[in-house]
Amino acid sequence: MTAKNPIRDAVGVPLYRHEAIGAVLQVRRAADVGAPPRLYVLLARRVTPPFEGLHALPSGPVEPGESLEESVLRHLAEKLDVEGLAHLEQLGTESDPDRDPAQRTIATFYLGLVPTSIDTDLPPHAAWVDVDELPEMAFDHADVVAEAVLRLRAKLSYTNLGFALMPAEFTIAELRDVYAAALGYDVAATNLQRVLTRRGQLVDTGTKTEPGARGGRPARRFRFRDPHLVVTDPFAVFRPDA
Repeated sequence: MTAKNPIRDAVGVPLYRHEAIGAVLQVRRAADVGAPPRLYVLLARRVTPPFEGLHALPSGPVEPGESLEESVLRHLAEKLDVEGLAHLEQLGTESDPDRDPAQRTIATFYLGLVPTSIDTDLPPHAAWVDVDELPEMAFDHADVVAEAVLRLRAKLSYTNLGFALMPAEFTIAELRDVYAAALGYDVAATNLQRVLTRRGQLVDTGTKTEPGARGGRPARRFRFRDPHLVVTDPFAVFRPDA
């Protein structure tokens, strides 16, 4: 079967393959000691043609008895504990007839977010990869990663989506580091706290960090008020500090 000559059913209707793709992002510490955290995506190296040996996002066919979301969760579960996913949303559908050289395949792709506190064991052929240092990738998966990053950065401006990147409780410094990694530029901790507090999303837990070995004042711990997606300011846009 080729993209131009698909299999057809008994009455001549073309039978197309539909797959679900998951672009899972997480802010993680860089390998270099002391380096700031970075935004990573979960990739796996393909072991079968086409594009054997190249990296790809977790993906696979949608079975007749499952929904698209059930399908993407099933394929993601082969790489990580999906219970760690704090957010999952559909990004879009790609239907270019030539996107899969093996057969006509329509793809629906998803954005998934994992908090910094989650660290699951990955199979040998899977790894977290810096979104700014992607290897050569199979199919159109590099474009899917780019779309996932754009969606995340856009929604951080006008929603509380940062909750899906953070642990249950955090300091303002930790929050700043994660937002800076996700947005791709530095942000001022005081400005970030002011904006999220004004939007009613930051809640002081009443607890503080333990004093460090070098002394210093313990830092207050906060949490997000809503552990689910909320539009907080439909006209807001985060911008790099001048």
